[in-house]
Amino acid sequence: MRMLISFAALFLSVILMQLSSGALGPLDALSGLALDFSRQEIGVLGSAHFLGFFIGCWWAPRLMGSVGHSRAFAAFTAAGAIGLLAHMIIVDPIAWAVMRVASGLCVAGCYTVVEAWLQAKVNNETRGRTMGIYRVVDMGASLAAQLMIGVLEPASYISYNILAIVCCAALLPLTLTTVKQPETPSAPRLRPKLAAQRSPLAAAGVVVAALSSASFRMVGPIYGQEVGLSASQIAWFLAAFVLGGAIAQYPIGWLADKYDRRWVLIWLSAAAMCSCAVTVMSAGLGTAGIMLTAGLFGLTTFPIYSVAAAHAHDFADASERVELSAALMFYFALGAIAAPFTASALIDAYGPTALFAMIAVGHGALILFGLVRMRARAAPSERTRYIYAPRTSFLIGRLTGRSREKG
Repeated sequence: MRMLISFAALFLSVILMQLSSGALGPLDALSGLALDFSRQEIGVLGSAHFLGFFIGCWWAPRLMGSVGHSRAFAAFTAAGAIGLLAHMIIVDPIAWAVMRVASGLCVAGCYTVVEAWLQAKVNNETRGRTMGIYRVVDMGASLAAQLMIGVLEPASYISYNILAIVCCAALLPLTLTTVKQPETPSAPRLRPKLAAQRSPLAAAGVVVAALSSASFRMVGPIYGQEVGLSASQIAWFLAAFVLGGAIAQYPIGWLADKYDRRWVLIWLSAAAMCSCAVTVMSAGLGTAGIMLTAGLFGLTTFPIYSVAAAHAHDFADASERVELSAALMFYFALGAIAAPFTASALIDAYGPTALFAMIAVGHGALILFGLVRMRARAAPSERTRYIYAPRTSFLIGRLTGRSREKG
């Protein structure tokens, strides 16, 4: 218990960082609409965020090795705060895209520092409880961040100033903690081919997971406004997606441990296609129907990354787990960079329902590829445990790797 209490400062920093960064995406989308940005320009903002996220995942371990955990965290937080404060000083979509690169860099860098710190301090006895609390903290703060959209006025300096203050506040718990700064871990090698070699289906699965979550969270506010939702209702719309994903983790994890994970992926994608269709059809059924379908969409799409990751680790050795996790994150980042811009361009050309049509096509392709892969080789005789894998940094594999014991 004393060990977990000592992590309180780290968890508080995660909460504040998630509140700041998690609210920025939908706020930018609504602000862009208010400032007459085109839908494609708004999509570029979401893609720019994930470009910065990828750069941060790669660079953060190296910066920690040069300046230490606390200074690296301060540097990344400063980059995020500067990007937030500059929004209403330079009102231009290209400038905002550069600022969103800074915000993505901030998120990836700060999570890398926190997860490196946790990895250095946990042991086999405390790992499970620590990761459980970490997941709850991360998911709970993400849910709260979506709800902040209901009280933040779009295109307002005050709104961005509030998020910048919250971002800066994330500095205080970690930098003032009396816990000794740990040794810096070595950066994992980035070997994208490793994921494709161990499981092509898993690599495709994480790309489709990015297609679903990145486009929904970054471009979803455009859809919400198009179907008549107010800003506060859009906040609940996005929160319902996160809540649905949180609810799905235990039952989907049970299914993934009991049955062939390829079938679980296929049926999840089939359910995701159905939820896309239901979401489109419910647009005229009132606010309650839209909220319920958003929750259903999160329930069917959110667990796909973790199921795909578990399937990939079934074919990996213990020595490969960290690098495999980083490789899967690489594919997720690629999908997340492409998804928001593609979704916004399709909405611009064909209307708001094109968002869910694009996602449904992606899941349909995953179903076909899954059926092909099932003919290529049999399921592994021994499997790792399913765990919820946060998409936070390349170092998350160090925290989750030892939890994937052969079952």
